[in-house]
Amino acid sequence: MSALKDKYRSEAMSALMEEFGYKNVMQAPRLEKVVLNMGLGEAIQNPKAIDAGVYTLTRISGQKPVVTRAKKAISNFKLREGASIGVMVTLRGDRMYEFLERLITAAIPRVRDFKGVSGKAFDGHGNYTIGVKEQLIFPEIEYDKVEKVSGLNISIITTAKTDAEGKSLLKHHGMPFRN
Repeated sequence: MSALKDKYRSEAMSALMEEFGYKNVMQAPRLEKVVLNMGLGEAIQNPKAIDAGVYTLTRISGQKPVVTRAKKAISNFKLREGASIGVMVTLRGDRMYEFLERLITAAIPRVRDFKGVSGKAFDGHGNYTIGVKEQLIFPEIEYDKVEKVSGLNISIITTAKTDAEGKSLLKHHGMPFRN
């Protein structure tokens, strides 16, 4: 079991219950899943971009990603229905906590001129999304094997009902918010 999960059960859960006035332990917000998504629009011209995305997400998450396909054809983008345009992976349970721990302690601090992540990227239901500009901030990625630097989205899905609950939950997990 990861240290982040232990910290949540021992400290954060009781602090959240006290902060929001919950009577039952099950009312306290908790992490549900983390979704990593790479949109690879250049895969239309270069099919090897999908392989690079699969390699990247496999190294970062520790599990094999799913290749996402286009739902509609869009002629202006030379996109056909069913064409591979991205990769995504959903993490739950222990893998999710291990990934978050690596994200918070190792990856995010490696961003240049880092002052904290924005506290305004919540969706209104307590879920948080971070956009990473380059995958090289993750220590698992070998710089020599990367052909093209590409970004990814990290969505943290919680059981929180409001943004305040979600932000408080992530703060207790150690997310470095700047505002």
